[in-house]
Amino acid sequence: MARGPVILVAHSLGCIASVHLPASVSSRVAAALFVAPADPERRGVLADFAPVPYQKLPYRSILVASSNDPYCPVRLAGAYARAWGSEFVRLNEAGHINVASGHGDWSLGLALLQSLGADVMQRDQVAAWI
Repeated sequence: MARGPVILVAHSLGCIASVHLPASVSSRVAAALFVAPADPERRGVLADFAPVPYQKLPYRSILVASSNDPYCPVRLAGAYARAWGSEFVRLNEAGHINVASGHGDWSLGLALLQSLGADVMQRDQVAAWI
């Protein structure tokens, strides 16, 4: 089991699975990077993940979505971000933001993850001083 703060990084259906985590698990989460969330309510095979929770998350999160993701309309991804209290990063025509859509090493994703990590470290250091 990990000690200290946990930063989730989730893609597609993993984003939806992450927001379904029970409070006993999500209480250990300090931040999350959600990339290209899926829309389980429109795909019968993913129905076990529906309905998608629309509550504010108790940790900082960033949601990255594409204007032409075939698995989730960008407007729905924006609605998820608003409901979850996530910062929203909209990419133009980036597909499903994976290798199949032409992404390899993804410098923006790494930068966003590093910003979450820096924020978590800063909060932990402040908490250590209190």
